[in-house]
Amino acid sequence: MQTVGLGLYFEDLPVGKTFKTVARTIQDADICAFINVVHMTEVLFTDMEFVKNESDIKGRVAPGSLSYCYAEGLLAQATMQKTGYAFLNMELNIENPAFAGDTIHVECEVIEARLSKSRPGRGLVRTRNKVVKHNGQVVLTYTPLRMIKCRSELKAGE
Repeated sequence: MQTVGLGLYFEDLPVGKTFKTVARTIQDADICAFINVVHMTEVLFTDMEFVKNESDIKGRVAPGSLSYCYAEGLLAQATMQKTGYAFLNMELNIENPAFAGDTIHVECEVIEARLSKSRPGRGLVRTRNKVVKHNGQVVLTYTPLRMIKCRSELKAGE
């Protein structure tokens, strides 16, 4: 019987492949817990009078880092269980804010896939990930490079 929810292998991620995750709604309690855990005491996240009277951003805004962390959580549960070995690097751009009550999902496109030269049975996969709100607005984009398990002991150059 197939176990669902396990990760994708290198062979499942050719350049051009696209997929998206399930969605998650950002709750006010999520924002409070996140800013307390990471001690992000910026008034934009902790002082609603400041937000109401002085900030250019109105409403209960979520830190961009929270949106990124949720995106990684959504991807991990869907694509990397037992196959994702390392997160190597990325570029990240915050495009728009996310607020309490926004529902987000991640849209991924594989933009690079190659076998590791130094680690047999491993591939390197870079995706372009867009975190998208329920209204279609992009919250952030990032391009992680990950080391992914191969189904077989493939070696670069074979």
